[in-house]
Amino acid sequence: MRNPFQRAVTHNVPRPKRVAAIETLTESNRTTDLAVLVRTSGLPGGLRRQAVDGLISCGATDLLEELADDRSVAPELRKKAQR
Repeated sequence: MRNPFQRAVTHNVPRPKRVAAIETLTESNRTTDLAVLVRTSGLPGGLRRQAVDGLISCGATDLLEELADDRSVAPELRKKAQR
């Protein structure tokens, strides 16, 4: 079985399992993995937004600030990270 991060980034894994994997990362406070997901351009936007929400839930203010300032991150996600 793949670890939650691998399940989240693997494109042929069904979306509900990818969503559950990101929930697991959030519950496990794996903030670095969540930040990587936000920066992963090939990941669907909804999953990237979920990863930002996970960082917010974890209180990962330093990572959220980094994402908000990172021009390689989509503007919508940068705004969400600023909140």
